[in-house]
Amino acid sequence: MLTVKEIIAPVQNEMTQFESHFRETMRSDVSLLDKVTHYIVKRKGKQMRPMFVFLSAKLLGEINVTTYDAASLVELLHTATLVHDDVVDDANERRGFFSVNALWKNKIAVLVGDYMLSRILLLSIEKNNTDLLGVVARAVREMSEGELLQIEKARKLDITEEIYFEVIRKKTASLISTCCEAGAISVEANEHRNRMKEFGEMVGMAFQIKDDIFDYGSPGNIGKPTGIDIREQKMTLPLIYTLNHSDKASRAELMNIIKNKHEDSKQIARAVELVIQNGGIDYAFQKMNDFATKAIDLLEPLRESQAKKSLIGLVHYTINRDK
Repeated sequence: MLTVKEIIAPVQNEMTQFESHFRETMRSDVSLLDKVTHYIVKRKGKQMRPMFVFLSAKLLGEINVTTYDAASLVELLHTATLVHDDVVDDANERRGFFSVNALWKNKIAVLVGDYMLSRILLLSIEKNNTDLLGVVARAVREMSEGELLQIEKARKLDITEEIYFEVIRKKTASLISTCCEAGAISVEANEHRNRMKEFGEMVGMAFQIKDDIFDYGSPGNIGKPTGIDIREQKMTLPLIYTLNHSDKASRAELMNIIKNKHEDSKQIARAVELVIQNGGIDYAFQKMNDFATKAIDLLEPLRESQAKKSLIGLVHYTINRDK
C-alpha cells in the first residue's frame, strides 16, 4: 500500500503552491476575520480533498489555474461546513486543536463559515467558473439534505440500510464526488465527468463506513470501542445490520441500550459485543470493500499514470487508515 507521501508525489508541487493560493482566497481587510482564517489554515489536516482535485485533473489533463480555483472552492466548502458543524455539535475541539467557536464563540464562527461560502460564490463569478459553481452548489444542497435526513430518522431510531446509504451519500460522499468531478471540469475532460463523480462517491461511501467501524475500536483492536456513535444514538451500518439480522432477544437488548442506556460505558461495551457476535462489523467491512472495489474498477479504463496509481492508493488508504 502506498504511503501518503507516495500518494501525493505526482502533485506535490501543486499542493505546496495551493497552500498560498488558498490563503489568498481567504484574505480579508477585516483583521478579526483574517486572524480567524489564518488560524484555520494553520491547523489544516492532510488536505485530502484538494489532493483528489489535483490527482483527478492530472489523470485527465494538464493542471492549470482553474484546477487551483476548483481545489479552493471545495476546500472553502469543506472548511465552512466544519466550522458550522462545530457550532451545531457544540464541539470544543477539531483534530486536537480548539475549534473556532471555542476560541471566538458561536456568532463569530457562524459568520466566518458564511464568509467562506460567500468566497465560493465570488471566486466562481470572478473567474466565470459557472460549471464549478454548479457542482459545488449541488454538494451544499446534498450535504444539508443528508444532515437533516439523518436528524429526522434518528429521532425514531428506525433508519433502514437503504436510508443509511442515502444519508452518507449526501453527507460525506457528495463532497469527495465533487472534488473528483471538479478536477475533471478544470481540465475540460467533460467526457469523464460522470465517471470521476461516481468514483468520488464510491470512495466517500467507503470512507464513511470506515468511520463507522472505528466506533468499535481501531484495526486489530476491534472490541475496544470509542462508543461515540452509540452514545449519540447514531444509527451506523454495523448497528443497522445487527438490528435487522439478530435474534429477537439480542435485538431487544441492543435497542434498549441505544434508547435508554447509551451513556453507560459497560452497556456500550455490551452493545459492541452484540454487534460483533451478530456479524455487524464483518458486514460493514464487506460493504466498505465493495465500494472500494467499485471505485477502483471505475478507473480501470483510464490511461496508466502516476496520478492513477495515486488515486488507487488513496482508495486503499481510505479503507486501511487507522484514524
